Amino acid sequence: MANSLVSIQIIPKTPKGEDSIPFVDEAIKIIEKSGVKYQVNPLETTMEGELPQLLVVIEKMNNRMHELDCPSVISQIKIYSRADNQASMSELTAKYH
Repeated sequence: MANSLVSIQIIPKTPKGEDSIPFVDEAIKIIEKSGVKYQVNPLETTMEGELPQLLVVIEKMNNRMHELDCPSVISQIKIYSRADNQASMSELTAKYH
């Protein structure tokens, strides 16, 4: 099990004012390539893993936005952590499924 859940909503300012969804898709590709467990939701994506590893993923996501010429990026982040390494998306939401 993991010790943390991190939800991120990345909001890039696009280079020419275009739709941000293709840029968000690029950010999600960074998560996919990381190999961490994740779940894409309508307004944010939640990752499950060790906090340092997840923070590196977020850094890579932000860097990717700058590589795509986004002049600025807002990353709204929520962190849930447990000392007993029992942080799990499925356990937190089990009663709703």
